[in-house]
Formats: sequence, structure tokens, C-alpha cells
Amino acid sequence: QVQLVESGGGLVQAGGSLRLSCAVSGRTFSNYVMGWFRQNPGKEREFVAAINWNTGTTFHADSVKGRFTISRDNTKNTVSLQMNSLKPEDTAVYSCAADSRLSVSTMTGLVEYDYWGQGTQVTVSS
Repeated sequence: QVQLVESGGGLVQAGGSLRLSCAVSGRTFSNYVMGWFRQNPGKEREFVAAINWNTGTTFHADSVKGRFTISRDNTKNTVSLQMNSLKPEDTAVYSCAADSRLSVSTMTGLVEYDYWGQGTQVTVSS
């Protein structure tokens, strides 16, 4: 089992920044892909970004490329999402996820990840 706990959500004005963190614990996750997803009520979950924990390789959705950056800290066992130049349309519940399949599909969010955190709300006001 892999346990994921997100933190860092909140309310921010458009153009501002937030940093989300995901504390990772459990079985060896060095061979996992870690991802961030977001979702609003009544809408489909949207892939945001992913990182291969072992290699550090990252992939970001076009909607956030250049504004968001995913990273991981091996010493603290955390995965972070730095969000800059936030827009009202970035408002959502953001969830951290983990998956053991080291594939392009996993890195691009095309698979259903194995493990999920509880999510943290991000609200961007205009």
C-alpha cells in the first residue's frame, strides 16, 4: 500500500501562486509514477502533471505547461506542484496519485492510477 496526503491548498487571487505538497509513505515507491490531477463537481477528472520518481522525468498537461511544475524530494518523500500565474479556471480539488506502471500512458495520465490522496481545494478568485 502507498499512502498519500496532500496539503497546501487554499484561496488565492488570479496571477498568484500556490505550492501543493503530497506526503508519500508505504511500500517502496521509488519505482512509481506520481501524478497530480484536478476535478470540479460534475466534471471529469483532469490530468495535470506526472513525475517518474526514480528518474525525475516529468510531463505537464498543455493547460498548465509553463505555469505549473511538478517535482519530488527524495529526502522528504514528498511530491510537490508549484503553481504560478494561477487563473480562475485552475479552481478545482487537486489530488495526488501513484501508479506502479512505468509507461507513457501513466506519465500522460491516460490510466487509472492505483493510489489516491484525499484531495485539497484550490480556489482562484478573479
